[in-house]
Amino acid sequence: MKKPCRSFVFILTLALPCVVFAQEKTDSVVTLKQCVDFALKNQPAVKQASIDQEINEKDIRIGLSAWLPQVNTNGVYQHYFKGNPAAVASDPALAASGVNINEYSALSLQASQVIYNNDVLQAAKAAKYSRLYYQQNTVSSRINVVSDVSKAFFDVLLSQKDLDILNEDIVRLQRSLKDAYNRYQAGLVDKTDYKQATISLNNSLAIRKQTAEAINSKTAYLKQIMGLSADHNLKLSYDSNHYVQEASIDTNQMLDVNNRIEYRLLQTQRNLENVNVNYYKWGFLPSLSANGEYDLYYLSNRFSTLYNNSIPSLFAGLTLNLPIFTGTKRLQNLSKAHLEVERTDLDIENTKNTINTEYVQALAGYKSNYTNWILIKQNVDLAKDVYKVVSLQYREGIKTYLDVIVAQSDLQTAELNYYNALFQLLSSKIDLEKSLGTLNVQ
Repeated sequence: MKKPCRSFVFILTLALPCVVFAQEKTDSVVTLKQCVDFALKNQPAVKQASIDQEINEKDIRIGLSAWLPQVNTNGVYQHYFKGNPAAVASDPALAASGVNINEYSALSLQASQVIYNNDVLQAAKAAKYSRLYYQQNTVSSRINVVSDVSKAFFDVLLSQKDLDILNEDIVRLQRSLKDAYNRYQAGLVDKTDYKQATISLNNSLAIRKQTAEAINSKTAYLKQIMGLSADHNLKLSYDSNHYVQEASIDTNQMLDVNNRIEYRLLQTQRNLENVNVNYYKWGFLPSLSANGEYDLYYLSNRFSTLYNNSIPSLFAGLTLNLPIFTGTKRLQNLSKAHLEVERTDLDIENTKNTINTEYVQALAGYKSNYTNWILIKQNVDLAKDVYKVVSLQYREGIKTYLDVIVAQSDLQTAELNYYNALFQLLSSKIDLEKSLGTLNVQ
């Protein structure tokens, strides 16, 4: 009995860290930076962009491989039921002997080397811009992920702060309800006060339920764009003071469209299309390659003696291929390539205007949200003071319960508006950094 018991303890000892790790894995407390870092490593769109970059690198190597020597080998065996192989007719001695040669075989080794070829030259010229394009595409995906994850993170935080404020408000309403009911029992007021308090409490409880469900929905979206599986319980960690310090940005920065990844992608695309134009422009040039071949021929009238003797053959030469007339195909492709460049130029011009509009809108949104945040922050302090005074005056019988409800509602609204303004400001800061092309994706 001791031995099985020891084995069980040993297995449990090995399994326990895995269980603990699994528990920690499904109940994660993370900051914004951790969410962004996780998304940059696990978000499918970023992974796909990275895979596309690797695929493009393989395509480049496939295209450039044509510059390297090409070596092939093949073998042939033929049995002639009637007539002789062509090799017999080309050998006067064999032809004059009258021997019937009906077994033929050949082994050959061919080698070729491209000296000039327009297709291979295009692959070499396009490799630089193709690599750059997919690198920029990966950066574009990372920028979108950082922006989307940050905004979703702030959206969840806003709902959580709303829930915290509602919980505090419910505590105050419960206390007010108790005070109103006690005053009613004492005969100081009629039942209207505590009924109004009950209505306000029920409304806050309903809103709290809606907010709690909204948090679940927004958290699910955050996990989705992070590339996190649904079975993880994600808990967000944040420091409000830190976000207050990070809310400011220099609004005097000048817009430079070259900082925008969308603009750089279009420029790279135009360079690739210009390579395509040159490809068709010089498509009339001949292709030239060096080639050589070594052959071993086997001839016999019986299969059993076919490979006893061989006739070697070796040659080297040049192959020139000159396109004379292709039915205007090259000219039509050249015209099409010019039109594609012209179209991309229009895309670049339109993107410039779009970028400028996005910047103006983002800057206006940030300035508006910043002013709104500053003013609402003052309202919170004022609303707290008003509520404290009115609450004390109500207990002294100076103010009516309606005044308490109004003060309570003003305080709740001010606090909700404050955090809403703060996180809207942080989101608009991300939009502004993205429009300037300065959003950090590292």
